[in-house]
Amino acid sequence: MRARGVPASPNRPTNTAMHMRVEKGDIAAGFAAADVVIEREFTTSQFHQGYIEPQNATALWNRDGEITVWTSTQGAFSVRDQVAVLLDVGVGHVKVVPMEIGGGFGGKINVYLEPVAALLSKRTGRPVKMWMSRADVLRATGPTSSTYNRVKVGAKRDGTITAVQAHFAYAAGAYPGSSVGAGVQCAVGPYEIENLQLDGFDVVTNTPKTAAYRAPGAPASEFAVEATLDEIAEAIDMDKMDFRLKNAIAEGGRNASGQPQPKIGAAEVMQAIKNHPHYTSEIQGEDVGRGVAMGFWFNGGMESSSSATVYQDGTVGLILGSTDIGGTRASLAMQLAETLGLTLEDIKPHVVDTDSVGYTAVTGGSRTTFAGGWVAYDLGEEIKRQLVQRAARIWSVPVDDVRYEEGGVSGPPAEDGAPRRYSFQEIAGNLQRSGGLIAVSATSRRNTQGAAYAGHIVDVHVDRETGKVSILRYTAIQDVGTAIHPAYVEGQIQGGAVQGIGMALNEEYFYDADGHLLNASFLDYRIPVANDVPMIDTVLVEVPNPGHPYGVRGVGEAPIVPPQPAIRNAIADAIGVRMYHTPMSPSRILDEILPKE
Repeated sequence: MRARGVPASPNRPTNTAMHMRVEKGDIAAGFAAADVVIEREFTTSQFHQGYIEPQNATALWNRDGEITVWTSTQGAFSVRDQVAVLLDVGVGHVKVVPMEIGGGFGGKINVYLEPVAALLSKRTGRPVKMWMSRADVLRATGPTSSTYNRVKVGAKRDGTITAVQAHFAYAAGAYPGSSVGAGVQCAVGPYEIENLQLDGFDVVTNTPKTAAYRAPGAPASEFAVEATLDEIAEAIDMDKMDFRLKNAIAEGGRNASGQPQPKIGAAEVMQAIKNHPHYTSEIQGEDVGRGVAMGFWFNGGMESSSSATVYQDGTVGLILGSTDIGGTRASLAMQLAETLGLTLEDIKPHVVDTDSVGYTAVTGGSRTTFAGGWVAYDLGEEIKRQLVQRAARIWSVPVDDVRYEEGGVSGPPAEDGAPRRYSFQEIAGNLQRSGGLIAVSATSRRNTQGAAYAGHIVDVHVDRETGKVSILRYTAIQDVGTAIHPAYVEGQIQGGAVQGIGMALNEEYFYDADGHLLNASFLDYRIPVANDVPMIDTVLVEVPNPGHPYGVRGVGEAPIVPPQPAIRNAIADAIGVRMYHTPMSPSRILDEILPKE
């Protein structure tokens, strides 16, 4: 094969599929201006998404050539399009019915069983149901990339970062397409740095094809950067959060690609960490340490569609194309209710098949509440417009004299001076006599999503005899834009933090010399369980996204980013040992401790 972005060598094949570079400023001048320069190397293992429900699919290839697929998926339209290509049929001949999903985290976007079940159905003339064993899930459905990362940072004594140069190599598995691109984009996301040179390499390896996993690419690159920044702060004897605040990106600042940022909450999150009682409290106990780290995810926009129908009883049916993974039925219904001045109970959301709603991209990338919220807002505005027209028709007054306010329509006084006012329920009850029921549809392709910033504080205890790291206290602080449904937002943050803790301490793939996966079960692939973690305390910082009518920022991805560097930094604080590979398992910690003791 030949690499994209690398000068071709006709006599030397390569397993580097792609090279990308992001650069800004003058990297040589930046390092020349530094008082302290630190360069470090980091590696990370392969991690699996760890959803409880395995991959599954049921398919019926009907005699008329129409294919129906029922599957647990993060994106029904993504499944439809992939199945159509793989089976060489038109997308109009494939209908996908998304089922309730038992977890995904990026791992249920690609198809595995769906086209196979359809082919077997065609051959047998009967519906075919298939599902994977847990071992098959771990062996065959993409984990994250393992990575090798090298980071060099220069800074002045006053804390100004003058330059960052980094090399990120991500294993893609058997086929090109790792998440290195997102890793490069996110690596220094919380900071504005004048001189940058970030190189990313997509590397093909003799392992299973990798797949997206919650903030794909960002945990590995930001682990390397945040860990190095911690060492820089120590070298210049500066408070870890003061150092980060000194370099925080703010509104108008330019990101790694040179694009100016809208209103963002990086500095607000950092300040919230610095002021939090967890950060300011005294550390208690022997071999106990505290670590902090920041995390960034750019969030997604993409396309979403929905439709809504106003019923005679004043309720509204909301048809959605987004699989509900983290409570998006509620978050989208709440935004429609807010637009119309109704209660959540007045909105009846339904997730439907690909034949029953317009194209909607996957539930992933922290895009759904943002993009679907825009659609809900557009639907509400159109319903309001039509209700004003209906009221004007009933009252025989000009449309311009009618307004929608406080969940109803108001018009000019009647001839006898009585006020004209219909509640939403009253005008809905009059729709049949004023032109029929109202049904509207909308599609949004806006890309005004706002970036998300997270910062975590963690206290750990390290057992010097066993190498075991125990999480004593954990606080996750995040800019959530506007918390549409605070309980769901907290759940997303807590879930992401626990998955990041698993990456930091327990989880990894083990292969034998022949490339066979040795720990293809939840008994041997060790995801965190309840007694591995304390309560994850959360703080919701709300810096509304100016690119959304309700200030929404995606919240699902950012919280998985800080745990690895925060725990690594806490271990260093506890026992004076800096780890450069995750997971930081007991055996690896002992390997570092024993030579020193």
